[in-house]
Amino acid sequence: MTLGTTDGAPTSLESPARQIIELDVQGMTCASCAARIEKKLSKLDGVQASVNYATEKAHVVAPAGLTADDLIATVQAAGYDAALPVPEAKPRDRAAEIKRRLIVSATLAVPVIAMAMIPPLQFPGWQWVSLALATPVVTWAAWPFHRSTLVNLRHGAATMDTLISLGTSAAYLWSLVALIFGNAGMIGMTHRWTLSLSHDHQLTSIYFEAAVGIITFILLGRYIEARSRQDASSALRALAEVGAKSVTVLRGGAEVTVPIEKLVVDDEFVVRPGEKIATDGVVVSGDSAIDNSVITGESLPVDVHPGSAVVGASVNTTGRLVVRATAVGADTQLAQIAHLVELAQAGKSRSQALADKISGVFVPIVIALALITLVVWLVLGESATFAVTAAVSVLIISCPCALGLATPTALLAGSLRGSQLGILIRGPEALEEAHRIQVIALDKTGTITAGQMSLDSVVPAPGADADEVLKLAATLESASEHPIARAIVKASHATTEQLEDFSNIPGRGVRARVHGRPAAAGNAALMSDQGWAIPDELSQAAADAAKRGASTVFVGRAGTVTGLVAVTDKIDPNAAAAVGALHELGLRTVMVTGDNQAAAEYVAAQVGLDGVRADVLPGDKFNVVTELQAGGTVPVAMVGDGVNDAAALSQADLGIAMGSGTDAAIAASDLTLMRHDLMLAVDAIRLSRRTLNTIRGNLFWAFIYNVCAIPIAALGYLNPMFAGAAMAFSSVFVVTNSLRLRTWSPKH
Repeated sequence: MTLGTTDGAPTSLESPARQIIELDVQGMTCASCAARIEKKLSKLDGVQASVNYATEKAHVVAPAGLTADDLIATVQAAGYDAALPVPEAKPRDRAAEIKRRLIVSATLAVPVIAMAMIPPLQFPGWQWVSLALATPVVTWAAWPFHRSTLVNLRHGAATMDTLISLGTSAAYLWSLVALIFGNAGMIGMTHRWTLSLSHDHQLTSIYFEAAVGIITFILLGRYIEARSRQDASSALRALAEVGAKSVTVLRGGAEVTVPIEKLVVDDEFVVRPGEKIATDGVVVSGDSAIDNSVITGESLPVDVHPGSAVVGASVNTTGRLVVRATAVGADTQLAQIAHLVELAQAGKSRSQALADKISGVFVPIVIALALITLVVWLVLGESATFAVTAAVSVLIISCPCALGLATPTALLAGSLRGSQLGILIRGPEALEEAHRIQVIALDKTGTITAGQMSLDSVVPAPGADADEVLKLAATLESASEHPIARAIVKASHATTEQLEDFSNIPGRGVRARVHGRPAAAGNAALMSDQGWAIPDELSQAAADAAKRGASTVFVGRAGTVTGLVAVTDKIDPNAAAAVGALHELGLRTVMVTGDNQAAAEYVAAQVGLDGVRADVLPGDKFNVVTELQAGGTVPVAMVGDGVNDAAALSQADLGIAMGSGTDAAIAASDLTLMRHDLMLAVDAIRLSRRTLNTIRGNLFWAFIYNVCAIPIAALGYLNPMFAGAAMAFSSVFVVTNSLRLRTWSPKH
């Protein structure tokens, strides 16, 4: 097995002395979990480990003497679980698991919060009903937070989950104590709405609403996060769906259809018109035109004949082919692209979310402050009830509900606004990177251009008529299924004439008799075969068209070449304006394409690009992006639409896929544009920057709220019930601030 290095060159890591082991990892709740497992595995002698939180995979390069069981035991010792991947196993749906807990939590929390905050709803015995409703929320629904807390405590670490677990448990347990041992359990009891604590407090208040509210809000944020994260692994599944599932193999002179897994190198297989080419190979017999757009993203078909190399997953458009397999399975070009996508995803691990960074310091401080509050009040001679209640107030007011909601609510509001504008935002990582982007690389076909072939020009020979040239070309091409032929027929509005003796010459063009006279449409080689001379004016026109990236078709009748028709992929009308807007955002623009240098430079000049990388092979766009990143010092965005763009989209700091492109490209991207309009890429970056600024504002105010409120709670001036309300208010503020994104409008 080969793995790609950072410079794109394959490096063989599997040898008799070394092995590669993939593991499915369960139990991770944040990026710090992945980092902890990776660190634990890497401590083993000779082990190199990479753990991807998004895909829940561990990629381990280990000495031959180390077994998978050893690695699994190491992961389990870290407090998590792992297993070898099960072939064809359905990926675990984390979002669905969280959604079940969220639905139960929200259903039970609403009446608890309503009864606590609306006195008329406090019927006799309401507090015991609140206990019954809150218990499943604090135990079952909140179990992931409690489990994470226990795991982290084993390693001496504290995260957001730690404070959530402690705060909700404290609120619940103290409420339970108040019900059983205090006056809060008396039938007919109602909340006493006092702001500060009473020094003769007799356990008459309960705080179930704070506990269930915190859990429900945080679960909502985790659900949004899980939905975005589970999509990160969909790129590989989309790539897997591109290839053929079965193949017709020639064995013993007979055609036998077998699953693609049964195909081996040197097998000869049949590809009929309209079928996918099963794997990489060389044409043994037959002539045809191959549509490589699913692999290369380029719309122009490629003529093939015996000896031509073909790529798996491309589509045979016209003739019957017999192909000899030269690579199968993991060695195919499609598989290598998929592998590059996987490597890029694994190498794109970002630092912990800002809220987690804050909580890494904030949580231990809050716990310490709560303990100090308890001890100080006891030392000052206050009752245990007063001291414990003050400490609980500190924990409740400090519960990072607003911190936890800061990112997902802004992301949700920004995503909803983006969807209205035709932009899909995958997750917070895209927002972080959009703010930093300095260079944007753009694919040509289907990105800067429309992705559909159309008539470019008709050039008649001296003395000929352009309309007649186009009509004759459309007549001849009307019997062909070639994409160039379809574009010519579509462009002609004249009624085509009757054909006789039609024949398709693969790699050359077509010929027939029109009104009894020989006629032909095709390339220069076909005209030469006919013995028809091409006027110098048409040869020059063909050369000029080629510089523009156009395909040319010469048209002749009865021994005379009467003109040529040029077909090309038109530049998107908004491309130039979009490139100008990207420059206004301070971005350097570079086009990356498989087209020839002349055609690429022509398009770049038309839209005002800063640079061009032409003649880039399908697997090399990954390397170009890596080069532009300059060793990771320059943040790069990539805009593309083909399968060959998928690896580059994943490697880029920000991947932007045109929605008109392939599923694999869309799945590998961070942002997806739902219509073919490059200006949407500009809007996507602007919206991403605005959303990220909103997230940062949310985090700032949520943190400042905690800093200001904790001393008030510690001094005994804040009843836990009001602490819970204040915590809820901070969440409302964050949500309201995020919802302002719904009115954001792009500036065109």
